[in-house]
Amino acid sequence: MVADSMTGSRIRERRLMLGMRQADLARDVGISASYLNLIEHNRRRIGGKLLVALAQALGVEPSLLTEGVEAALVAALREAAADARTPAVELDRVDEFAGRFPGWAEVLTETHGRIGALERTVRSLSDRLTHDPHLAASLHEVLSTAAAIRSTAAILAEPGELEAEWRDRFHKNLDEDAQRLADSSRALVRFLDDSDQGTERRGIPQEEVEAFFTARGFHFPELEARTATAGELADRAAELDSRAARKLAAAALADYEADARDMPLEILQEALARCGLLPGVLAREFGVPVHRVLRRLAALPEEVLGQPTGLVVCDASGSILFRKPVPGFSLPRFGASCPLWPLFTALSQPGVPIWRRVHQQGRAARDSDCFAISWTAQPVAFDSDPVLRAVMLILPSVEAQPSEPAAESRPVGASCRICVRRSCAARREPSILRPAQGGEQVVLD
Repeated sequence: MVADSMTGSRIRERRLMLGMRQADLARDVGISASYLNLIEHNRRRIGGKLLVALAQALGVEPSLLTEGVEAALVAALREAAADARTPAVELDRVDEFAGRFPGWAEVLTETHGRIGALERTVRSLSDRLTHDPHLAASLHEVLSTAAAIRSTAAILAEPGELEAEWRDRFHKNLDEDAQRLADSSRALVRFLDDSDQGTERRGIPQEEVEAFFTARGFHFPELEARTATAGELADRAAELDSRAARKLAAAALADYEADARDMPLEILQEALARCGLLPGVLAREFGVPVHRVLRRLAALPEEVLGQPTGLVVCDASGSILFRKPVPGFSLPRFGASCPLWPLFTALSQPGVPIWRRVHQQGRAARDSDCFAISWTAQPVAFDSDPVLRAVMLILPSVEAQPSEPAAESRPVGASCRICVRRSCAARREPSILRPAQGGEQVVLD
């Protein structure tokens, strides 16, 4: 127990704070100094009368010596140590450290959390700068308007007199273009300010849909119990501001509704207990395609599967249609990224189930099991091309993994732009990061 293992450390710290000698405290409670030494080094557990006597001698309540540090703090310290991947770290003494120095332990865990948040921000901003069509459109509008103003101003600056009618027309164009530049610049600033809000940014239909699903934990009891329809939920959702977002949400909810109807929650739970988390076996059990099983598993509450799940759906162009982020797996917003390699592999082999264990590169290295498959979204006909879609279920490891992938794992990065793995044959562009001296930490060039 965490509390028991740190009681001795608390006794020692309290004694030192009071300036008491070990022999004096031992004499006050009627034990030998050698026995107290074993207690203070957490080699003997104590309780009952001896604990009460020690608490009285130290002038504290017994609970202050035994309550221990919150398990979450110890777990956070272990996670920080695993992410640091320092061989010399003393994991066997993390409870003692948290008990003796709770303030420093809080500082370490808070700093670790902030570093993780900054790394996620870098990945998100890199993804946006590379692929976000709205950012590209805003920049194009600013540049084209500035070019138009420059052209008009150059004509007005030419020597010689212009006819009054043409001069007035150019002045009017200059005024309109200046107003358009001001509006587009404000829109660009507003877009960048909104980007700081991370997943809360709105305005793009897919992001409105993602916010809607995230707010409900990607689980809809109304559809499970058939007390509402997909269309009704989409129409009354406060997160869906645009008509396009409501249409996209209704389509995703319709898939959820069909999956819940053919794989009811209670029956699926029983099948999971009997068959295990095997998508192919579950597909045969319910007589449904594998891609529907993957979607259904991602929609289950975390307590049902006992672990978090992620999901991503794309079409044959690689455009992301739907995504459910999951902790421990860097999931891009706009596609064309290394973590989605199993998904794109499935697109190249329609109907073939793909399983890959990938090792996410970076400071918080983790293994994840990825199950992917592609299917024809519309009936096949001779006079039209098939419409392919692919889905990938992500089951990340709960524990942080060693820095090097296991033999069956495939290393992946977040994206080429922020990946330091130089030997990758699939690299598309140079990284903006470089390895720092003495380790795998990275700094900006």
